[in-house]
Amino acid sequence: MSLSSHASPEPSVRTVPVAFLDTVRRQPDATAIRWSEGEGFGSWTWREYADKAARIAAGLRELGVKRGDRIILLMRNRPEFHIADVGALLAGATPVSIYNSSSPEQIAYLAGHCEAVAAVVEDGVFLSRVQEARASLPQLRHVLRVGGSGAVPSGVRELSELLAASPLDLEEAARSVQPGDLATLIYTSGTTGQPKGVMLTHRNIASELEALFHYLGRNGAGKRVVSFLPMAHIAERIVTHYLHTAWGSEATCCPDAAQLTTYLVGVRPTFMFGPPRVWEKLHAGVRAVVGVDPAKAEGFEKALTVGRKASDARALGVPLPAELQQAWETVDAAAFAPLRKKLGLDALEFAFSGAAPIPPEVIQFFRNIGLPMSELFGMSEGTGAMSWDPHRVKVGTVGRPVPGVEMRRLEDGEIVFRGGIVFPGYLNDSERTAEALDSDGWLHTGDIGEIDAEGYLKIVDRKKELIITAGGKNVSPANLESMLKTLPLVGQAVAVGDRRPYLVAVLQLNPEVAPGWAKARGLAATDLRTLAEEPVVQQELTRGWRS
Repeated sequence: MSLSSHASPEPSVRTVPVAFLDTVRRQPDATAIRWSEGEGFGSWTWREYADKAARIAAGLRELGVKRGDRIILLMRNRPEFHIADVGALLAGATPVSIYNSSSPEQIAYLAGHCEAVAAVVEDGVFLSRVQEARASLPQLRHVLRVGGSGAVPSGVRELSELLAASPLDLEEAARSVQPGDLATLIYTSGTTGQPKGVMLTHRNIASELEALFHYLGRNGAGKRVVSFLPMAHIAERIVTHYLHTAWGSEATCCPDAAQLTTYLVGVRPTFMFGPPRVWEKLHAGVRAVVGVDPAKAEGFEKALTVGRKASDARALGVPLPAELQQAWETVDAAAFAPLRKKLGLDALEFAFSGAAPIPPEVIQFFRNIGLPMSELFGMSEGTGAMSWDPHRVKVGTVGRPVPGVEMRRLEDGEIVFRGGIVFPGYLNDSERTAEALDSDGWLHTGDIGEIDAEGYLKIVDRKKELIITAGGKNVSPANLESMLKTLPLVGQAVAVGDRRPYLVAVLQLNPEVAPGWAKARGLAATDLRTLAEEPVVQQELTRGWRS
């Protein structure tokens, strides 16, 4: 079965620097980047953002950085990331963000593999790791520190020094970058061997942005996002950097994901991506608070019933009948609107999950309380989103292929994609490139899926992770684990049972929910180890599983 999405014209975005230039011209005095500062927020306008990026580009060239050189970026979500990334592109180099959790050995491998000549690194533990790795990286000539305090270590310079350079001509620098140039490398997690360097060109990113514009519109002025996931992750890189750059949205940097709930209330984003764990924690938190009072819990469940009817109608694109509209307005005013405001989600126009399976019950819950929630499917090798449908949502699916992309289901159930978003290959790794891309340009995802009559994709599981029981039955552990994590008391779940006559699930109690749940029921113990042995807790888990 082969499906093509609606036709997509030639991308309107030529390269990331040109998209950036267009945004700066369109809204030079609008706020571009914000960050926490004192009791409020510091900020740069697009004009200030452009000036700083152009100066960093000039400074990098003065350091000897040439067209095609690679520069690694290792820092939390902070404003310097954006000017360093765009500055590197304007200098003709390729910025490569690496995960903050990377050890010195991993940093040495990644920087060596991409032959990085410079690094922009946050002070503290990140800089210490880079300095340790540097001993085995003779090609890493320059290390630039951000957020520094105290004396600069030997052989290290401050990124701020580059801001003293005279800025490059922004238009000339932007126009010199070509669509086929390498925009970035996204390194995979490396769970099965060394990480692979996913090469993404400006043409790839332009194709992805064109697809997103189909759903979001082309002008993001006034739209707000919170940047809280690692920029080494393709989803965060697209949503709060590349899309932000081309769309003109306002990005607020959240350096610690544990502070996300505080930032949501302060920013009130209009557009938000989060992996399943973010939405699961929000869902569990709401359920825990509501569940403390049985009377309120019963009323909330009744309101959710009305919300479900309303969300089902909206998913079909049909107007609500008058009676349902009135019932929705009543429960929304009484329960849901105050809840959305308390969470900082009351201004959301798009809310979506990806990167891993999310329980359909979680998406349905947020849709029932009035959030425009959806799920997408994507990969680094596909420049992010490859299937999505935020307007006509079918809960339990990841939408239809995005504009300009073809999707097929092979005989063994594997899902493959083809189009402008598909990467050209892994850096210096022809063997693994051949495993991912066939001769006809199809990207093999390694995921087993089902496609319904309307072209909506449902992911069953990773091809290599299906459990085959002793009886020969194929079982998806991801689906089981996803379902178990919808239980408020469950934080994590792992299903085991390959070649066994039955399945077993190992559960971890939710540390943010279980203690409060126990206290509300008069249990003396609140630590997770003791609670796991409590009969009443085990009974609740059994009840939840069976229901």
